[in-house]
Amino acid sequence: MTSPSFTAATLAEQFGLSVHGDADARVSGVATLARAGSEQLAFLANSRYRNQLASSGAGIVVLREEDADAAPATALIAKDPYTAFARIAALFDPAVQASPGVHPSAVIDPSARIATSASIGPFVSIGAGSSIGEGCVIGPGCVIGQDCEVGDGSELIARVTLVTRVRLGKRVRIHPGAVLGADGFGLAMDAGRWIKVPQLGGVNIGDDCEIGANTCIDRGALDDTVLEEDVRLDNQIQIGHNVHIGAHTAMAGCSAAAGSARIGRYCLIGGAAGVLGHLEICDKVMITAMSLVTSSIHEPGEYSSGTPLTDNKTWRKNAARFKQLDVLARRIKAADKES
Repeated sequence: MTSPSFTAATLAEQFGLSVHGDADARVSGVATLARAGSEQLAFLANSRYRNQLASSGAGIVVLREEDADAAPATALIAKDPYTAFARIAALFDPAVQASPGVHPSAVIDPSARIATSASIGPFVSIGAGSSIGEGCVIGPGCVIGQDCEVGDGSELIARVTLVTRVRLGKRVRIHPGAVLGADGFGLAMDAGRWIKVPQLGGVNIGDDCEIGANTCIDRGALDDTVLEEDVRLDNQIQIGHNVHIGAHTAMAGCSAAAGSARIGRYCLIGGAAGVLGHLEICDKVMITAMSLVTSSIHEPGEYSSGTPLTDNKTWRKNAARFKQLDVLARRIKAADKES
């Protein structure tokens, strides 16, 4: 398939940018500043890479106005170069159009409802009472259990499992291996043995959400586990039962939210960060990578926990000192009283 190509003038008009240099410069792909060739477009969003401008072979560079004079090639001027680059790059990654219809190997319960414009791939299983909306793409090996709903334009790429009572909004995209609607981790202790608490809720995913590979979202115990619109989850994330995540929040890989945690809108949760159960995080909070949230957060801002990386010898010394902090604090308090 021939790659599309665009002039700087065309891109500027389509994305509301301005041209600095040759408006007829043409590109047919994208690359980094360091590796781009004369027919590729690159971007500069981080000042740390400004020194790469002079040596870059890119035919067009997307950057801020203050960097335009340093660009050796044609530049597209943007207030947010990274966002502009993301939109332009999408032109070179056209979605594969799936053909409507049901593959002969798919197994579909007679009570399931499948829109005529949906594409059902090989070895898909769809359970009783479930529905697949218009323009949906259900990729190979997906399993959709009972009483699930997949909204219009959604895509389950491959081997996605919706266990039961999962509701997907419109244009939801789920990557391979994700499991939504499995039992929440509900247990009660009785006479020294665990009793399983039935998980009677579901999972409710808002419009335009994206869920990464091998991520798990458990269904609620009574109420639903909820992701509001435009939530973005990376790979290998665990979302416990009855968690509520506000709109436009993004969570990086291997992070986790325990049962009944409530995370606000426009939050950013770094990789491998954890949120304990039954806590509340307000809107516009950033949690840095590897942090553990152990109490509710009521003020927007950036939060961190943990200790910085050091050589092992130093870390061992400091770890031993951590155990003495309480004793030292008591000594200081006693000394203050005496003085």
